[in-house]
Amino acid sequence: MNQTTKILVVDDEEVVRLSYLRALSGESCKVELVKNGRDALQMMGTRSFDVVLLDQRMPGLDGMSVLKTIKEKWPESEVIMITGYPAVESAKEAVTLGAYDYLAKPIGPDDVINAANGAMMHKRWALRRDQQAQCATLQ
Repeated sequence: MNQTTKILVVDDEEVVRLSYLRALSGESCKVELVKNGRDALQMMGTRSFDVVLLDQRMPGLDGMSVLKTIKEKWPESEVIMITGYPAVESAKEAVTLGAYDYLAKPIGPDDVINAANGAMMHKRWALRRDQQAQCATLQ
């Protein structure tokens, strides 16, 4: 991750949030933590995030609802859905709603880093494609 990557971690378990924070913190990453979907959407309304690590099952607003809202309002943000209850149906739903990836807990630090790097790379290539398409239409 070259430039500062802004990452939002959304999980109702503090130990999980802190684990992801430790794995991702560095001078090229700015990581913010929230404990539920409502707080995540409020935070996204005040500033942009490149990558969102999103727990699927949380009290109140569940991860799928949050994912849907994020992709509607902030489609440039890449979302990685993370769950302790993996199922093919929910994986399909997450990808259909626009998630970049779907991971099953527990995930180690390397998995968190690799997923965030992959999402950021995907975002950069998508932005590059959009710029090239825009330049092509201007010619």
